[in-house]
Amino acid sequence: MIEVPELSVIVLIGASGSGKSTFARQHFRPSEILSSDAFRAAVSGDESDQSVTQDAFEALYFIAAKRLKNARLCVIDATNVKPPDRSGYVALAKQYHVAAVAIVFSPNPEICLERNLARPLRHVAEQVVHTQIASLRQDLGSLRSEGFSEIHYLDPAMDSAVEIVRKPLPCNKRQEHGPFDIIGDVHGCYREMTDLLQVLGYQAGALPIEDPVWGTCTWTHSGGRKAVFVGDLADRGPRVLASIRAVRNMVVSGNAFLVPGNHDIKFARWLRGETVTSAHRLNRSITDFQELPQAIQAPTAAAVAAFLDSPASHYLFDGGKLVVAHAGLGEDLQGRCSETVREIAIFGKLVGGTYDRNWAGNYRGRATVVYGHFPITESAWVNGTINIDTGCVFGERLTALRYPEMELVSVPAHAVYDVFIKPPDL
Repeated sequence: MIEVPELSVIVLIGASGSGKSTFARQHFRPSEILSSDAFRAAVSGDESDQSVTQDAFEALYFIAAKRLKNARLCVIDATNVKPPDRSGYVALAKQYHVAAVAIVFSPNPEICLERNLARPLRHVAEQVVHTQIASLRQDLGSLRSEGFSEIHYLDPAMDSAVEIVRKPLPCNKRQEHGPFDIIGDVHGCYREMTDLLQVLGYQAGALPIEDPVWGTCTWTHSGGRKAVFVGDLADRGPRVLASIRAVRNMVVSGNAFLVPGNHDIKFARWLRGETVTSAHRLNRSITDFQELPQAIQAPTAAAVAAFLDSPASHYLFDGGKLVVAHAGLGEDLQGRCSETVREIAIFGKLVGGTYDRNWAGNYRGRATVVYGHFPITESAWVNGTINIDTGCVFGERLTALRYPEMELVSVPAHAVYDVFIKPPDL
């Protein structure tokens, strides 16, 4: 079995006769397969006409780019035995924030030559096949450094028995239709978080088994609603670990989702022993952690870091009609996975050396985007987006958006836990 990301560029690599085209037809839809032979035929009427190879590949790249722009998987069916043959596809994957996957057909000269002879219309010269195999063997070790995130090797004698499984991207929760209660930046304001959950109709409960790291505290909604936390559970406020524990237990019991915030990521890095500046009130999270009994600090650090540093930088819900990202996310990046997407979704987009607080003014996407990150005094809709970080930790309010009702619900802060700085010290 080979698992491939549901949205990716899959580059088939192998000499003529290795079975790439047959494999592609067996496992992928015709619209997903971009074959160099088919494009030669499209531009010249003859798939074996090597004189139109450049035109054929220009057309192939053009269609691949359009498919990726529209979030469609691409399977590249060509020999691709040399690094320059593959570099353009890796570049396309990077441009459209998708994974580049290599499926390598093992260089077996006997099988390749036998299959070439069996072709009814087009035979590739034996020397050409040997040259392709030699090139492939020479450069197999460079695939990872070329930018392929996944590499799979196939024996041509066994390729018909392989199963291709498309794995959903971490951000893909389109099958979750709600209803949701999307909750803004908590920042350790545990009392306010529990106040808000109760106002929203959630009841406190306990997990059946107590864990020394996570305890048992959780919250459920009798009406089947799920909470979605926009990130920044950590830092600034007084009860960071209590907030993280409760949210984590809601997540594992199927009652909530969490997208990571920038403060969560910094705290996770500190827990892993990485060097992180203690600015932005990280010291509040550190103090809370260091007050734990020594015996559970190590397992707590590992577990909390793994939970906060989620592989999903954002989520798509309700068939893609709802996007939740800590710092917001433009339409061209929604539903995609790359380091750039992760950076923008969690930290915001850098423009001229500063994070763009006004990105929503230019948003024209079809999905509703709910986010936090940038503290504001009043939530308001801007082009189908809404910021629900209403500065609870600064003595204001903790806010939730009920979806699909599009109703805002807030509770007041019990105290001023941190000083609001202009521009906000994010």
